[in-house]
Amino acid sequence: MAYEEKTAAPRPPHRLTMDGRRDLWMNGVEEVVSFDEGEVAVQTSQGLLYVRGSALKVDKLEKTSGELNISGQVSSLEYEEVQGRGGFWSRLLK
Repeated sequence: MAYEEKTAAPRPPHRLTMDGRRDLWMNGVEEVVSFDEGEVAVQTSQGLLYVRGSALKVDKLEKTSGELNISGQVSSLEYEEVQGRGGFWSRLLK
């Protein structure tokens, strides 16, 4: 039996496009972690992304292609801090 080296599959690129703070399209989506009218949490190939606003609605999720469309009034996009680096308080209390 021949030795085969297993490598991790490359992560799909992550791209965001927003039209007038009302419609948001993205790819590189791995899963929608949670959602309601005020916040959608999305696991992307670049980390956890929080989309905040009002009247948010997940219009389309294609798990095979990693595409997601969100409509509503978007007020902020925030990526969760990468693990291991730590936030302000964790650095302060070391």
